[in-house]
Amino acid sequence: MKNHNILTTFSIFIFLISCSNGDKIDFRQLIDEANNNYVKSEKLNYKVDTIATGLNNPWGLTFLPNNDLLVTERNGEIRIIRDDKLLEQKITGVPKVFEKGQGGLFEILLHPDYETNGWLYISYAAPGDGGGNTAIMRAKLGGFNLINKKVIFQAEPFLKGGNHFGGRMEFDRDGYLYFSVGERGNRKNAQTLKNHSGKIHRLHDDGSIPSDNPFVNTSGAKREIYTYGNRNPQGMAIHPESGEIWTHEHGPMGGDEINIIKAGSNYGWPEVTYGKNYSGTTITKFTSKEGMADPLHYWVPSIAPCGMSFVNSDLYPAWKGDLLVGSLKFQYVARLELEGEQVVHEERLVENLGRIRAITEGPDGYLYVSTESPGMVVRIVPEN
Repeated sequence: MKNHNILTTFSIFIFLISCSNGDKIDFRQLIDEANNNYVKSEKLNYKVDTIATGLNNPWGLTFLPNNDLLVTERNGEIRIIRDDKLLEQKITGVPKVFEKGQGGLFEILLHPDYETNGWLYISYAAPGDGGGNTAIMRAKLGGFNLINKKVIFQAEPFLKGGNHFGGRMEFDRDGYLYFSVGERGNRKNAQTLKNHSGKIHRLHDDGSIPSDNPFVNTSGAKREIYTYGNRNPQGMAIHPESGEIWTHEHGPMGGDEINIIKAGSNYGWPEVTYGKNYSGTTITKFTSKEGMADPLHYWVPSIAPCGMSFVNSDLYPAWKGDLLVGSLKFQYVARLELEGEQVVHEERLVENLGRIRAITEGPDGYLYVSTESPGMVVRIVPEN
């Protein structure tokens, strides 16, 4: 795994030489050459193929049925990678975003019946009176343009800050849409049912509210709420066997969590946590409380998790069934081995490649990863 340290050192060395000579740098060629050799990991060897570079904080990845890869950039652009090449032409008609701090354009997701109905879903920080908050838009693609657009959800309240928007989405097997909204840097939001922040929500695919959502009959509660007590979930995936929705969320200084989403559950933030304030002071002495769901797994120190995918592909037999979680802070992909709902082992993959933002499995069976700083998309290729 330390081969990626060679990549980093080599990249910096070439960068300094090129700058001193006034030459332009082809980072894609540099990275590909540095990754010619396979990396030895615990269960299989792999290499990293660079698909696209020069992206602006790529946030979300999704494949179209024609194998085009859609990539969202946080500044509000949707790009297309076709046949391993980033197209110059961009998608138009993208909603205006609240680009502040962590805010901007987030994820893009296809409807489970996309080939029949053509619906795709976009999560983003939307501007509004007083600031911004997370929104979900449903739209279709007409060539390179978004058409038939409709905002099916808008989180309230609008806030000035640029922290904790959530923004991850996933469909379950019954066609319900789940998505996360962070607590927007205000801890109290996570424990009240009177606003959308600090929650996981559930809707029908057209944006209507399911009649069996847990708080539809609770006075004063937002009816979209499915769970609460969530700080800032930036990973969401459906378990390939159970069909349950799994999430991970950022803790403060320590206390990142993996959770399985259960209707009406309170995941505790900020009443319980394994983390501390960034100053090192105590948030709460409790790591568990009656009536609050304990995390399936947690990290101390924090890895700043982002992006999440189960390995379903037969191309990675030794990893099949494992859970992959990206790390923004330490710049690696965590491979988590599971026994039922218990994490029994963790391995670091693709170290020092960049801040991991998204992970997805393509229709070709390969794993694709987006990074920011530098902004690029790569493919993890196992050794035969």
